[in-house]
Amino acid sequence: MSSYLADLMRQYVGGDAHHMRQRFPRVVLRDRETFEGFLDGYTDGDGFRSKRWSGRVLVSGNVAFLSDLAQVLGARFTPRTNGLASHLVVVDGWSSRGAFKAERHPLQLRESCWTQVHEVRLRTTANKPFTLYNYRLEPHPGFLVNGHLVRQPW
Repeated sequence: MSSYLADLMRQYVGGDAHHMRQRFPRVVLRDRETFEGFLDGYTDGDGFRSKRWSGRVLVSGNVAFLSDLAQVLGARFTPRTNGLASHLVVVDGWSSRGAFKAERHPLQLRESCWTQVHEVRLRTTANKPFTLYNYRLEPHPGFLVNGHLVRQPW
């Protein structure tokens, strides 16, 4: 289930399963509120808020990711060359630089669509206190219903 959701998230935001090849997910540039949420989430996971000044430090070994993020923020970024993780400093007043440009990205996932029900057949079962139905899924063998993975019965 979690790998299925991870694949859907990668489809939505773009990227690669290997964390060092992941690029900056440009879909978070939809608007400033979405981007601020992304920065907050990234800080919670791979960064920290400074106790001495108003801002945050983001940490990653993925230099391409931090370089793309620095460009969006209009910040300077110098990667570490000694094999250690690099740091990107993000001051709370980053938006006053005017570097943020909202981008439009399609939000429709490939697997997000309505489908037509062609037939519903009741399955008979012995000694079962519930009703079973048989269904066939085409062209995909599974889908999500309220966050739960549903697969075609065998």
